[in-house]
Amino acid sequence: MPADFSLLHRICKLVVLLCFFHIAVTVFFYVRSFDIPLAFPHKRQSHNNTTQSGLDTHTVSTSRTEWNTQNEEGTAAPQSEPGQKSVTEPRKSLEKCPETSPLLVGPLWVEFNSPVSLEQIKDENPNVQLGGRFKPKDCEALQKVAIIIPFRKRDEHLKFWLYYLHPILQRQQLEYGVYVINQDGDETFNRAKLLNIGYRESLKDKDYNCFVFSDVDLIPMDDRNTYKCFSQPRHLSVSMDKFGFRLPYNQYFGGVSSMSKEQYLKINGFPNNYWGWGGED
Repeated sequence: MPADFSLLHRICKLVVLLCFFHIAVTVFFYVRSFDIPLAFPHKRQSHNNTTQSGLDTHTVSTSRTEWNTQNEEGTAAPQSEPGQKSVTEPRKSLEKCPETSPLLVGPLWVEFNSPVSLEQIKDENPNVQLGGRFKPKDCEALQKVAIIIPFRKRDEHLKFWLYYLHPILQRQQLEYGVYVINQDGDETFNRAKLLNIGYRESLKDKDYNCFVFSDVDLIPMDDRNTYKCFSQPRHLSVSMDKFGFRLPYNQYFGGVSSMSKEQYLKINGFPNNYWGWGGED
């Protein structure tokens, strides 16, 4: 009997332990059932915060893009709400440049004793674009001018021309492009044909309405001698030092001259069959 009672006592203790373990597990999961609804809203709120954070980042990125657009174009595009089409305001047009530029300084000192380099010219004219093009930033130029230079083996003359003329042309508030038309080889030079080629090639870049035809070795000594077009073809080099600042003859029209597109077409350009340098104009 004592042995049986001892065995029964152990079995009862085991049953009690199992019941206690069962009750503990039941209570544990019961308590956890209260935590689950609380955890779900927390995760949902966290998801909303993440989504809102993504929108904020997108907004900052959009604002940065619009700031860059403002720096480059001069006007800022209005911000649009997500899902809406972007609407941009039309760019404000610049005022026309004055007939006489206020930037002109008058007589200039021109000398050719110190050599110049293309790198120096580039560094001193940061607003001149690739290809020798320039457009005023603070006003709209009255004319679009193509400056055409017939050229062959005159590198040093060309450097001086670029060195002096780029600052002058910018002060004159012109929208311009420089076209150096080179004739290769050693055959007789055909200045007239080069001018005609320059006219046609320049119009492939821009709809120019004024054309200045210039020798590469002529530098203006006064920036008030504006390289633009007038109601009639204009001789811009009427007073040159090599001629004692006088015309060599009354009909002389060489050196530097300007014609509008209409004037050039009216005279049908220059004679291609006139070979040589001088008298063809």
